[in-house]
Parts: sequence; C-alpha cells; structure tokens
Amino acid sequence: MLLRFRVANVRSLRDEQELSFVAPESSDRERAAARELELSDGHHLAVHTVLGIFGANASGKSNVIAALKNMKHAVMRSYADWTSYDGIPRDEFALDPKAASETSLYEADFVLGDGVRWTYGFELGARRVEAEWLYAYPKGRRQVWFERDASREKDFDFPGERLHDRTRLARTTRPDALLLTRAANDGHEQLTSIFDWFKNNLWDVTPETERTQREDYTAVQLLRSADFRRRAEELLRVADLGIAGVEVEQSSSGRPLVRLIHSGGGERTALDWSTESWGTRSWFALIGPLLLALDRGAVMLIDELDASLHSRFAAEVVRLFQAPWVNTKGAQLIFTGHDPSLLRTPGGGRLLEPGQLWLTDKDERGATELSSVADWDPTDEEDLMASYLAGSFGAVPKVSEGQIGRRLVRTDELARMEAEEG
Repeated sequence: MLLRFRVANVRSLRDEQELSFVAPESSDRERAAARELELSDGHHLAVHTVLGIFGANASGKSNVIAALKNMKHAVMRSYADWTSYDGIPRDEFALDPKAASETSLYEADFVLGDGVRWTYGFELGARRVEAEWLYAYPKGRRQVWFERDASREKDFDFPGERLHDRTRLARTTRPDALLLTRAANDGHEQLTSIFDWFKNNLWDVTPETERTQREDYTAVQLLRSADFRRRAEELLRVADLGIAGVEVEQSSSGRPLVRLIHSGGGERTALDWSTESWGTRSWFALIGPLLLALDRGAVMLIDELDASLHSRFAAEVVRLFQAPWVNTKGAQLIFTGHDPSLLRTPGGGRLLEPGQLWLTDKDERGATELSSVADWDPTDEEDLMASYLAGSFGAVPKVSEGQIGRRLVRTDELARMEAEEG
C-alpha cells in the first residue's frame, strides 16, 4: 500500500508537497475509517484506501496526478527512453526562471506484501540524476540500501553491503538513468520487487481519455471470465441505467462488439453501442480497470472522476474502495474532482473523512500548495461540504455571484467607448 508521496519542482508543484494516506493518529474516527496495516516490525498503521483532491480550476489538482505518473514513467523507462532526449524530461515549474537550475524531487513511501516498508526517491537535474536513494524498515529502524549523490567523487554508496552486485550496478548505471531501472532490466533478485511495485501500481484511469481502449478491455474481460461478467453486469444494473445485461461478440475487425440489453415495458432490447450515452459508456469503460485494481490491490489514479460520471456513480466508485468486504486486497484510489456533493452522503453523513480530503490552492507565484482538511481540525459534527463551499478551508474559486456577467458587461462597455473615441 502507498503511504506517502513527496514531490517538488514538477509543473505547478514548485515547493515540496506531500500527499499522505496515513490516517491522523489524533482522530479515532479517522482511524476507524482507515484500513489497519500490519508492518513487518509488528506495529500497526491506519492507512486510508481513498484520497480525494479538490480545488478551483487550474489550482494544480491534475498536476498531483501527473507527478505520480511521472515518477512511475521514470522508474519504468529511464534507461530506455531518456537516451533519446536532449537531457532529462523534467516538467519543472515554468513560472520561476530559477526552477530550471534546481532539481525535481520524487519520493514514494510504500509497504510490500510482506509488510516491509520501503522509501524510494530521486532528484533529477537537467542532464543527470542528481540523487537517488532506497531505504527499508524491516524492523522499524531505517536500513540504507543505497544512496546516490552525483556531486560526490564516488556517486554511489552501499552501506552494510546488503545489495548484491553493487560494483557492476554502479559501473553500468548511466548518469542520466535510475539505478533501480537499470537493475530491474537485468532482473536483479533484490530490486525487482521494488521496480514491480511501480509497474503494478499508479494506474492512470481518466474518464475522458483512452475511453475506447478501456471499453475494449472491459469487453474482452466479459468474454474471457464468467466471474468478471457476473460482477460487471451487477455494476451495470446497480447504476440504475435500465440495463439488464450485456452481449459481447468478437468482430472481424478485432474489436469486441458490445450491445447493452435494456429492459422496459416487459421487453428486453439490445441497443447498438453507438446509441449509448456518454455517461453509460464512461461507466462501462471504468468497470474493467476498477475490478482489476480491486482484484490486484493496486493504486489507481483517476483525474476528474466526476467529469463524465454522475455524482452518484462517482460516490459508488469511492465506496468500492472504502468497503473492506469488497476491497479485500487493500487497493487504493487517488482521484481529483470538483463536485462537492462527493463530500456528503445522501443521508447527510461523510463520504470522506478530513484526512482523506486534500485541497489544492495557488499562491501569488502561481505555485500549488497541497494540504489536508485534517490540518484545519474540523469537528466530528462539522458538515465538510458546507464548510468547503463556504471557503472555510480555502481552495474554492474566488468568484462572487454574478461577477463573471458583470465583467463581460464592463468589457463590452470599454470596447464600445474605445470604438467611439477612435
């Protein structure tokens, strides 16, 4: 499970920001909503399975998701892809000229299946990896597996001689590639499990992009697995779309042919896929990746969860990850959204606790600040949706009622006056 993610100098994330799944220890309610994770040292940690990131337009919500994707891509492809670039692709903060000469930081803190906590991170310069590190905590105290510092005469340090094949790894890792990527490409027996965590997690699923591929994936799984079909059809029915089932055939083009069976007036009718609404197709396309993530206990990233899904659908996605009887393998979800109704259940309760609700806001430099609502110490009885809309936590658009219309009228008046003067 992912515990924390740190990032700096990536897109609008100018200063170091941290996103944490660890529930605040001071709140019994937070800990009750989280999943209890047993670590290899015998300690237990309360870890949330869902984090939601909210904020005004262009406040940097999507950039948090992008940073997580960037880290995964770097681990997966630094050794192969970065050779084709004139320098290392970094996506540094664009509004400060000094940022180009500073490093970009990425760090992930996570727990593998054996309960051992690991911390892996790196700093990227314009043309080389400036720093890289890997720490483990099998008995609670930090073990340094390796540290890299490009400013030293000897880049790599391997204290304790825990890592096998150290000399060859140090000699063959290029300055513009990550040691972790280099080791995994050779099937290193100790480091491949760390590489595989990134490979099997941080899945990017954005409802408005790559929908066709996800539709095809869901359809193929319907053809291959009776268990998947049973669960997928139930998710389609529970969405209350009037869907009674689904037909899938393999077409001559290679793409599966999907028809949803609708019921009404005692009749069942299979409709052509092109006639289905955008919302229905988005929900169908999301089902395949959702069930896969739940089955594998993976970390899923969904940017703008509520962009093409009704708020009730979006809330059900959150509940799938929250429910321990459904999410038996500790899958986690990070999503961004705008719809404040995701902060409240229809009965008036909380869908997300304060420690699960993260906000993005921009300062006067245009840099994103990421913070948790838990930092504001809301009471257990506080209506988080009402407080958020009232601006109590910040991170809402600074627009008064009717302001946009007044600005347009004023702009028209100024344009008319300029025309008359000309």
